[in-house]
Amino acid sequence: MTHTHITTIVLTIILFLIAVTMQKKGKNIKVLQMVLRVMYLLIIVTGGMLFLSVYTISFLYILKALLGLVMIGLFEMIVSVGKKGKSNLGLWVLFGVALIALLYLGLKLPMGFYLFTS
Repeated sequence: MTHTHITTIVLTIILFLIAVTMQKKGKNIKVLQMVLRVMYLLIIVTGGMLFLSVYTISFLYILKALLGLVMIGLFEMIVSVGKKGKSNLGLWVLFGVALIALLYLGLKLPMGFYLFTS
């Protein structure tokens, strides 16, 4: 299940970057935005399955789940604010901070790839 979750995350990030790039060029991204929303649901479902498969749920798992939901919200807000033509630099900064925190927690927690050991 971990690989499915990571695959959906990587595909979502790629689709998100394509959507933002197309949006800046003035193209219609309605269909791509709907595909992104389906990907968000897949991330939530696979993440929820991973969360429930943990034997003991620690605070770090809860923090990672909340940060994941914040990240999905940031994906959606960046696209919607960009559609209105407003500046979204603050959202991009939050996106970067949340992404770094999620990557760290994902690699540190026992279900990760053991890049960072406790």
